[in-house]
Amino acid sequence: MAVRDHGDPGDAPSAPPPLRPPTNDARPSAAEQARTIAAATNAATLASLTADGDPWASFVAYGLLGGMPVLCVSDLAEHGRNLAADPRASLSIVAATTDVDPLAGSRITLAGKVVRPSDADRDAARAAYLSAVPAARFYLDFSDFTLWLLRVERVRWVGGYGRMDSATGEQYASAEPDPVAPAAAGAVAHLNADHADALAAMARAFGGYPDADTAACTGVDRYGLDLRVHTPRGVAYTRVGFPERLASADQLRSATAELARSARHSS
Repeated sequence: MAVRDHGDPGDAPSAPPPLRPPTNDARPSAAEQARTIAAATNAATLASLTADGDPWASFVAYGLLGGMPVLCVSDLAEHGRNLAADPRASLSIVAATTDVDPLAGSRITLAGKVVRPSDADRDAARAAYLSAVPAARFYLDFSDFTLWLLRVERVRWVGGYGRMDSATGEQYASAEPDPVAPAAAGAVAHLNADHADALAAMARAFGGYPDADTAACTGVDRYGLDLRVHTPRGVAYTRVGFPERLASADQLRSATAELARSARHSS
């Protein structure tokens, strides 16, 4: 996973390093992160090119067909004319966050070229867009609206400050959204409210911070937990992975309970 690729501002607090390597720090790939973010919403900023070659940003809705963004664009709109003349385009999609700093959240850019769906794909593309944007039933079949598919060639994922990585279109196409994502916010809230001692034990046993005083969960996915750890040396962030990748959100409770049991037995 790529790390910070710009200069340290100089006044950021230093994070104490782990005292030993984490036991299992498996996490989703950039392609998996991108598929998860794309599947969690239906709105994006579309970047297209004008006839003069200038970038043009537009707010659009989208659906997904096997991960491929489906757009329904008016031919009368500036971005509709742009796509018809030059298929190069990209979508910027921002994950929902409650953080007051918008740059601390996750976002992706999907770049490639748009194509009109083939006869074989048109019904599926139409259904995918309607599923994501039900209100489109009022205009989807108008003669001046066109369906476009964005064939993704390049992906950039940013997970907040210092967390970023890229993926190819092929990697994006073969990845899948995290099945745990819809339940993640509730799981994080539950763990922090009711299992703070267990989180600290996980950080000490598996996260590489045996000197952890407390820990809070900042994220959860099918591979494991992200933890913010408080130690006498300062505040750090670590990863505690599940023994096996989860196949559904239904496995979250048993997987975290097993981690807690193992952490207590290791202490």
